[in-house]
Amino acid sequence: MSHEDAAFEIHVHGDVKLRDDVGFEHLQDALKPLWKYAGARSLAEGAVSLYEDEPGIRFDPHQHLLQMCWTLRGDEDFRQQLDDLCMNLNELSALGAQMEVTFYDAQYDEEDEERGRESRDDFVLLFVGPTPEAIMQAQRNLLVEDVVALMERHFDGSELGGVVAEIDKLFEGRFDALVNSLELGKPRGPGGAGGGNGPSSGHGSGRRPRHLH
Repeated sequence: MSHEDAAFEIHVHGDVKLRDDVGFEHLQDALKPLWKYAGARSLAEGAVSLYEDEPGIRFDPHQHLLQMCWTLRGDEDFRQQLDDLCMNLNELSALGAQMEVTFYDAQYDEEDEERGRESRDDFVLLFVGPTPEAIMQAQRNLLVEDVVALMERHFDGSELGGVVAEIDKLFEGRFDALVNSLELGKPRGPGGAGGGNGPSSGHGSGRRPRHLH
């Protein structure tokens, strides 16, 4: 698949802690939505980033860690690969983790800016994890990090314990609601209703600064 005239440069960024039994061959299958879209015939071939100074897609077998700092050319249809990617990584992950996918308008230039045309840059935040609880924990950690970083401009970090406690209450309520929904979905004897699946990813939109290449 060629994307030489693609509308976007797409950057995928994140670290995912993997189960101890996960090997390269498992990642070869799990990351197929990425490397196949890039037109590669294998993960080893597709792991190289568009930019030489980015590490691309790496697997550290000693730390059992998947590391991604990888850019490719693509179009809006790349979004279709993200759900499959999240589902695949859910199966291999040991902890909840976040991944950032940034779409940079490859056709936007200085003339467009001078004419006041807005770029089509976009940002998607994804979460993966072995369980819904692990995914929620990753979401909670990111929210606490963002809120504390913002409020430390005005308050000392030691003053923000109450803010963090309120965030924890919000996630406790969400977790309780999730548990209740799963309990209601469990089979209740022969012919009972089937169970439901927990969330596989979280999507967020908004503008973020480019990663440095």
